[in-house]
Amino acid sequence: MGFTKLFLFFFFLVLNPSQSYAAENVSVTLYYETLCPYCADFIVNHLAKIFQNGLIPIVNLRMVPWGNAWLNSDGSFACQHGTDECLFNTIEACTITIYPNVNRHFTFIHCVERLTLHNKHSKWADCFEMSKLGTVPIDCYNSGYGNQIETKYAKETAQLNPPHRFVPWLVVNNKPLAEDYGNFMAYICKAYKGKSPEACRSILYKTESIGNEKSIPQVCLAEQGRNSTY
Repeated sequence: MGFTKLFLFFFFLVLNPSQSYAAENVSVTLYYETLCPYCADFIVNHLAKIFQNGLIPIVNLRMVPWGNAWLNSDGSFACQHGTDECLFNTIEACTITIYPNVNRHFTFIHCVERLTLHNKHSKWADCFEMSKLGTVPIDCYNSGYGNQIETKYAKETAQLNPPHRFVPWLVVNNKPLAEDYGNFMAYICKAYKGKSPEACRSILYKTESIGNEKSIPQVCLAEQGRNSTY
């Protein structure tokens, strides 16, 4: 009797392969820099929605705070929006590393970027208390470990293929969305092979109703030095 049940179980799996494994989460990586106003707007007003509408359980979200920064010959960093941006890039990199749970570090990043949108980023340290995280990332920055993390992010960003042309630069399952990054939720829904979350129904409808018209997004360009936006 036990053999018969086992046989029927494996027979069922053969006929229904979708039942034998869980669908893989969709990989989403955001390459950004902390004081680019368009990165801040995307994080606060768009990316944050996946934590609210039920998409985050099917997403493996990675944040890479380097953007259009570059390495000087002496190994120091230079950032498109000045030294404050280098500081915040590194602080956020430390926070991601020390608090790898995406819900925890994204809460902190969201706070800092919201302050950026309101030109209040000088109050960034308040975000540790708001997000209920410790201030260990500051120690990470002061110790120099943050620079090691940022150097890794710099290498990863430099190896993007095709190269990033601007930030925010969003990659979904290894596909760069380029100018269409605003439709990122539709790409997530289309890429996910499991049971479609409820949120995907309205998301797909909205994007399909737009047609093929694409507006040129506001971005911080990679090719033109500091304060390059359009």
